[in-house]
Amino acid sequence: MQDGNDVVLIKLDRIREIRFGHKALKTLGAITGKEIDSMMKMDGLDLEAVEKILYCGLLSDARAHGEELRLEDMEDLLDYANPWNELIEKMQLAFERAFGTTHAGESNPGNGQAKLNRQQRRATGKKA
Repeated sequence: MQDGNDVVLIKLDRIREIRFGHKALKTLGAITGKEIDSMMKMDGLDLEAVEKILYCGLLSDARAHGEELRLEDMEDLLDYANPWNELIEKMQLAFERAFGTTHAGESNPGNGQAKLNRQQRRATGKKA
């Protein structure tokens, strides 16, 4: 997250933003019944889990575009993904940006200070 941006773009039916903010993570925990830490590991995820994760990550984009995204819509929406592995990579990247971690779950190297996301900057009044 070198640029301080916690959004990942993906081409599905249109260019969409994947973002795992507080609301998305809270919704994800509620619909999966799993801890976020276990979801971040991405080990052994089935297709239903991928649908739920991406559903939560795409909710804010849908709201911003005046769309009503439903979990039932995800099968058709994810069929636009090409290639499939890009979808998984983008999902993982969005998690990394949300938590400031790498694939291994370690903090991103840098100056030792975590970068603030957009909402944190607004709350503190700091610029990126």
